[in-house]
Amino acid sequence: MNAYDPNAATGVIPDAQLLADEAQYSSFGDTVHYVDPPKIFRHGEGSWMYDTAGVPFLDLQMWYSAVNFGYGNKRLNDTLKRQIDVLPQVASQYLHQTRIELAKTIAVDAQQKFGLKGRVHFNVGGAQAVEDSLKLVRNFKNGKSLMFAFEGGYHGRTLGASSITSSYRYRRRFGHFGERAMFIPFPYPFRRPKGMTPEEYSDACVRQFERLFETEYNGVWDPKVNQAEYAAFYVEPIQGTGGYVIPPKNFFRDLKKVLDKYGILMVVDEIQMGFWRTGKLWSIEHFGVTPDIIVFGKALTNGLNPLSGLWAREEMINPTIFPPGSTHSTFNSNPLGTSLGLEVIKMGYELNYEKTVAEKGAHFLDALKDLQKRHKEIGDVDGLGLALRAEICTDDGFTPNKALLDKMVDIGLAGDLQHNGKKMGLVLDVGGWYKNVITFAPSLDITHEEIDLAVALLDQLLTKAKKGM
Repeated sequence: MNAYDPNAATGVIPDAQLLADEAQYSSFGDTVHYVDPPKIFRHGEGSWMYDTAGVPFLDLQMWYSAVNFGYGNKRLNDTLKRQIDVLPQVASQYLHQTRIELAKTIAVDAQQKFGLKGRVHFNVGGAQAVEDSLKLVRNFKNGKSLMFAFEGGYHGRTLGASSITSSYRYRRRFGHFGERAMFIPFPYPFRRPKGMTPEEYSDACVRQFERLFETEYNGVWDPKVNQAEYAAFYVEPIQGTGGYVIPPKNFFRDLKKVLDKYGILMVVDEIQMGFWRTGKLWSIEHFGVTPDIIVFGKALTNGLNPLSGLWAREEMINPTIFPPGSTHSTFNSNPLGTSLGLEVIKMGYELNYEKTVAEKGAHFLDALKDLQKRHKEIGDVDGLGLALRAEICTDDGFTPNKALLDKMVDIGLAGDLQHNGKKMGLVLDVGGWYKNVITFAPSLDITHEEIDLAVALLDQLLTKAKKGM
């Protein structure tokens, strides 16, 4: 962590003026202010962000897992700079080298892992890639437009993505969604029914889903023609906005058997968990199943340039069945994004993130478990790689305590925590079904020392928040 000198910056408009202008001229519809007044940051480096006063904030959410490789990553920044001077942009109907290289890299990797040939299709944002996948599914399934998705799932806020996102609040003001998904229970180990092991709970969720196909009167299956009314099941292997809920290892294996039996596609949303967040390129790799479609975005470019996409099986996406012009965006497969994406994947394998993320994640999870022993308000901690969770509760260790977590977020962003006589802040993300979960998505390059510092600051933060309640 290098010190940031706010006085060295030129053309800096004071925070008060910026906030006044934002209040008057900006739409609030494209953002969410979690604290009042909103925080303004001026500089980022590694795992750290700096405010106008130069106070360092340890970021444990990294732009919702979009900046997996840290702020100001030199290797990726240099890739972007080189591409700007060579071919900064080109219309998407034309080809360029890194577009083809990136598609090949992802497709070959998938074939090696899943044993299936496939192709890669690009867009510019996660929700847009979800929209493209919906078109792909509808086209392949002869126009069927009904989908399954999970309670607690999140896939974006465009109209199509909202229809498969479980939260009604994202749809409420925008008319009737006649083709919204049927939402299926997701196994939430910490809040499982009493008397069940996590694996038994997982089995119960799968049995409940399969019951829909028992007879025609359960509403989704016509046994006379052996055909389901629903086309695909959209899944997050680990729920993101839902609170980094990690299902038992047997869940997706057993669910996929049901889907294959009844001819329903599995679309895996890796937008938040992809690119080594869990220690694998794709989080679905932990669960031993083969997806039909993988949707990705966010960390593909480390947040430096919007790029998203999907991989799909050859029979779903070959040019005969999904011809040119089936979807289009002026900026898809842009050279800045594809050059970055190619470098991200090369870098991930070269630097062995699969090994280092697993090691750092185990260190972080052990430290959180130790913190849990000191604070009975931490009801649950869990993690896979560097996707970790801490569920904040009342002192019974189970009842959701959103108010306490909100207080923690406020204190963290105030920048008044102390370490070695210096002021520091902590950037946290709030998620979960009850908005009481800290979802940890630190930089994959976070050091073991920074992990220890993060937990020490969390200890201090939680102690302060409890005193202030």
